[in-house]
Amino acid sequence: MASFPSSGRTAPRRRDDRGVAFPSPLVMLSVLAVAMASITFVATRDQAPTERRVDTATIASADQTPTPTAEPAPTPTKKPKPKPQLKRGEVYVEVYNNSGIRGLAAETAAKATGVGWAVVGEDNWQGLIPTSTVYFPPRLEAAGKQLALDLGIGRTAPAVGVMKRDRLTVILTADAPR
Repeated sequence: MASFPSSGRTAPRRRDDRGVAFPSPLVMLSVLAVAMASITFVATRDQAPTERRVDTATIASADQTPTPTAEPAPTPTKKPKPKPQLKRGEVYVEVYNNSGIRGLAAETAAKATGVGWAVVGEDNWQGLIPTSTVYFPPRLEAAGKQLALDLGIGRTAPAVGVMKRDRLTVILTADAPR
């Protein structure tokens, strides 16, 4: 190194053009592994995982060579799913009177409670309803139909307007069964 005579400092080193030092093989393999994992993730992210059922019959049949006289294995029959049981006490019901009959909502609410429904309110309804109806939100359609059967009401319909979406709404008219 050259030094400057008056200041006592040394001259800065010149950068030489010998080349670039490559990273160690471990770093290179790590970068390659991350790249491959990224490509695999992108290629398979929209696919559902595949599963196979393997039982002892499958393993045994794979070990044997098929013969022309072999009969195909019987396919297991699927049992239909049982319908979920309706628990009347877990479904809220509101009963409204849209007729001139005093106490009709209270009478019907008592009848619904008597067969196990959870009646949470009764009141008068203002509006035009063509006939007594059980209104239901989409997830309670089966419950609405069952309530209509229990009360002898012939009409069910999806909930509309200001009706609550977590319960059944019964609106009674003069034709309501008593």
